[in-house]
Amino acid sequence: MRHRDDMTFPFAEYERRMGELRDRMADRLLDAVIITDPENLMYLTDYQTTGYSFFQALVVPIDDAPFMITRKLEESNVHARTWLEHTRPYSDTGDSIQMLVESLREFGLSKKILGYERNSYFFPAYHQDVLNTSFREGRLMDCFGIVEEGRKTKSEAELEIMGRAAIATKAGMKAGIEMVRPGVTENEIGAAISEAMFRAGGEPPAVMPYVTSGPRTMIGHATWEGRTVQPNEHVFLEVGGCFRRYHTAMMRTVMCGPMTDAMYKAQEVMKYALRQVYEHVRPGMTVSDADILIRTAVTENDVGGQLITRSGYSIGIAFPPSWDEGYIVSLKQGDSTVLQKGMTLHIIPWMWGVEGDKTCGISDTIYLTDDGCKSFFQDFSQDFVVKGDQGKIKFKPDSTKPESDKTEEDKRLVAIDSRASAKEGQANQEKPAAESKGAKDKRAEKSGS
Repeated sequence: MRHRDDMTFPFAEYERRMGELRDRMADRLLDAVIITDPENLMYLTDYQTTGYSFFQALVVPIDDAPFMITRKLEESNVHARTWLEHTRPYSDTGDSIQMLVESLREFGLSKKILGYERNSYFFPAYHQDVLNTSFREGRLMDCFGIVEEGRKTKSEAELEIMGRAAIATKAGMKAGIEMVRPGVTENEIGAAISEAMFRAGGEPPAVMPYVTSGPRTMIGHATWEGRTVQPNEHVFLEVGGCFRRYHTAMMRTVMCGPMTDAMYKAQEVMKYALRQVYEHVRPGMTVSDADILIRTAVTENDVGGQLITRSGYSIGIAFPPSWDEGYIVSLKQGDSTVLQKGMTLHIIPWMWGVEGDKTCGISDTIYLTDDGCKSFFQDFSQDFVVKGDQGKIKFKPDSTKPESDKTEEDKRLVAIDSRASAKEGQANQEKPAAESKGAKDKRAEKSGS
């Protein structure tokens, strides 16, 4: 390894990552591994390029120096960014897999047991077929996930970098919220978000922001398409900020008109779900338990909203087409993966189909501590932002203000909350007396929120 002090992380961080990878290789009796996933290449060496659609591979022998197979143009990224000393580039008219096979022979690996990422997006089936046909003297084994075992938890240095990504996320979301008003296009909102993220030090994210308004919020993974926001509509925003390929993300909702009863209830349900996360999610809990905690909180609503996806996923290093690490860890029922200190998760208790035709969201990116979890956005309001026809933010309801200081809107929203609490209290009285203490405590907490 070529020692240098101008990479994303201290050199010792890369030494640790490579050492842990080789320990896992030894456990699986592998003489070398062929790594092709762009995120894994970045994690191990600091290598990155937008040209990852061309074949590239890092070969890591268990007891010798690693080397890189790249397109000739991309070789400059190896020298400029990484600690690697050996590269074997191929030309645009050359054969990338043939270069890989010849390099394995050159470095004495042609008769060894090699692991490769069989499920990598960027090692397509026809390339794998050629490798399997050409690599006749040794043995190939699937080692997909061997690098991701290290990526599951983030070091303190990685959490610091994700904090930089969170600055960009917050700046983008703040700008998007400020831009929302009737008469503005979704494109203008997206432009404001993007500019603010980049001005705050953010770098090109794996996915550009999601911006949808009114009926378009019901379209999954849609983003701006030039539609003009109309009065009394809502706007759904999801922003993922990026720094050195590490991401954090959040969802928020803006109302271009009065807060309706249904949307206020949806807001409170999602805030309650996130409070449950802050209070209960910790190392030792399974991802299935965490999913049930969040899903139960969201499901208990009377406005028609549904959580139709997983309730969260790992987030960190990412290249297009997605900012998540969900294939490493996803919060979904039946998964016995145990949460660990240092895991970073985008928690998404969003609600699809409120009143049948609205999608809204509040989400958070958290990291697991020794005995709980913390938010990257703890200083950023989760409430829906309510705006008037001119796009000005109205005063938010606050039940702690003296009655004489409350606006009519404050009083109306507090009344909504009171009616919801009363209705829930009546339902509680009708529940069977044999209900568990845990369920009672949960309802009592929700009623008092």
